[in-house]
Amino acid sequence: MNSIRIHPTAIIEENVQIGAETSIWDNVHIRHSSQIGEQCIIGEKTYIAYGVKIGDRVKINAFVYICNAVTLEDGVMISAGTVFTNDRFPRAATPDLQQLWTSDPDEHTLPTLVKAGATIGAHCTIGNDLTIGRFAMVGMAALVTKSIPDFHLAIGHPAKSVGCVCRCGNPLMRFPDDNTAVNVKKVVCSACGRAYEIQDRQVLEIN
Repeated sequence: MNSIRIHPTAIIEENVQIGAETSIWDNVHIRHSSQIGEQCIIGEKTYIAYGVKIGDRVKINAFVYICNAVTLEDGVMISAGTVFTNDRFPRAATPDLQQLWTSDPDEHTLPTLVKAGATIGAHCTIGNDLTIGRFAMVGMAALVTKSIPDFHLAIGHPAKSVGCVCRCGNPLMRFPDDNTAVNVKKVVCSACGRAYEIQDRQVLEIN
């Protein structure tokens, strides 16, 4: 536990698992039964709901809201001000307005998976019942309503795939504005030299 750094103003509820060398900064609130991996950074004033699963070496910047049913795999970056959601048709109260709806998960609680190495830019809103692919990159202030494939760059409101990026984050190529197929035998990252093949906009690593 000595390798875990927790700011004295942070609120950590019961049954939270925190991996070695993880840092949790001021006014963070982590609800019960969440899992946080090793070497993570949880930025100030971030809220993590109960049952959230976070992998190793994940960076979460300040003022991030992560709700129940969200999973972040290893190496994910969540930039400042990002908000996750898990209910498409939320209501505060029952139809007669006489009782509050419970905040516990139910059949309307839908999952979101952010796969390894993905980056979500600042002030994004992330929908639910979707997956953000490996090493995908979501541009700042995007509204994500559909799944994003591996290595794709998605921007806009709602977000749309406009190209693809390397593992290192450097852009690889821009896609045509229409939905025509993109097939490229080999595209090489100008920054790190990694190579990829693109088959009908699916980005595949060349070992």
